[in-house]
Amino acid sequence: MLVKLRTRKFVAHASAYLDALSAFAGDECGASIVAIALSMPVLIGGMGLAAEISYWRLHHRAMQNAADSAAIAAATNNSSNYVSEARGVAAQYGFPNGVGQITVAAANPSTAPGCTANCYTVTVSDDVPLFLSQIVGYQGTAPSGGQRSTAITATSVATTIRPYAYCILALATSGKQGITSHGAPNTDLNGCNTMSNTDAVCTGHNLNANVGDAHGTNSGCGITQVSGVSTIADPFSGLASSIPPDNCNHTYPQEPTTKNSPALPPSNQLFGTYAFGATKVLCGDQQLIGNTTINDTVLVIENGQLDTNGNTLQGTGLTVVFSGANNPNYQHIPTGNGTLDITAPTDGTWSGVAMYQDPSLTKNVDISAAGNSPTWDISGLVYLPHSSVTLSGAVNKSSQGLRCFEMVMDNITVNGTGDIFANDDQCDPAGLNQTKGGNRGMLVN
Repeated sequence: MLVKLRTRKFVAHASAYLDALSAFAGDECGASIVAIALSMPVLIGGMGLAAEISYWRLHHRAMQNAADSAAIAAATNNSSNYVSEARGVAAQYGFPNGVGQITVAAANPSTAPGCTANCYTVTVSDDVPLFLSQIVGYQGTAPSGGQRSTAITATSVATTIRPYAYCILALATSGKQGITSHGAPNTDLNGCNTMSNTDAVCTGHNLNANVGDAHGTNSGCGITQVSGVSTIADPFSGLASSIPPDNCNHTYPQEPTTKNSPALPPSNQLFGTYAFGATKVLCGDQQLIGNTTINDTVLVIENGQLDTNGNTLQGTGLTVVFSGANNPNYQHIPTGNGTLDITAPTDGTWSGVAMYQDPSLTKNVDISAAGNSPTWDISGLVYLPHSSVTLSGAVNKSSQGLRCFEMVMDNITVNGTGDIFANDDQCDPAGLNQTKGGNRGMLVN
């Protein structure tokens, strides 16, 4: 009897245990915890790798910006210290050579990818420590002080663009905007290059200038527009010391407001062909009363204007110089509705100079209708350092000269059909050492 009782109890306990075990086996509560626990290392590693890859990309972009700028700087420097130039620029971008694991290597190979000459390469390298990405087994590419890291590099190639000539140089010593053009769709500088020592603003048309440089901001001037260029010092001011002395004995006849009422004295009226010799000083206003030819002369007009008066002044080897006192009673400009057909001398002190305003003059030097009144047919330099010039007509080459022209002024406004003939690399044989921009680095790869 006792045995049967114990057997029944055992069977009851066993049955209860089996029921509990069956219920546990069928209960799915908390099952996901196991799966999450097992997958957590992979999830953490994947998230860590994604975060680190994003950081590597950002770091590489910053390094690439540094390499690009450093390569351009090295190519622009174009001298024996280009390595220091490149490393200095890279440091400004946050990658100083030799700090931590950063290296900045610059080279000047004969050729490089995308570059066949005047090549400069810069490679910026850095070792970035690994963190969460090691959870998935990524061990990086380089050890860094005992810690695993990955190496990141950025390489850039630039070439040196050799100096190019300007046909317009705005010195802007007055502080005014150097180059201005608003809504002049017919202007055409025929691919010549321009430079402003302040800003340059062209709306509606780029002037068809090949390169437009500006020390300040260039907005719209030139097919290629460059801002932040170093200023250019006045390259022709030194010629002032070669202006012949004033021998006018303080006598400077002036044209009346109404022409020829009364007429200028005969000594101030020009007509026909003159053989003045190497230099000739004329006193006061000069008026053409007919077509006039003056060759091989530095013609100095003291305290006076040159009134073409509807006629043509033709000269080969001719330089017209405006000089005198900085007095508001005197004009120091060409005027009239005629033509200036001037070919500058090709040698000597005034080589390449067709027209020259004494840089000591700041009053009555503005030219309001360049190329129009009078017409300009000029081969050589027109130097107007303190003049505000309005170019509203065409500048053509002289009838006897080569295709070479440069105009230097304080500031210029290009209006309407302002046009300058194409300069065809003829300034060297024309005797003009044309103003050029400095070396320029250009990114090629």
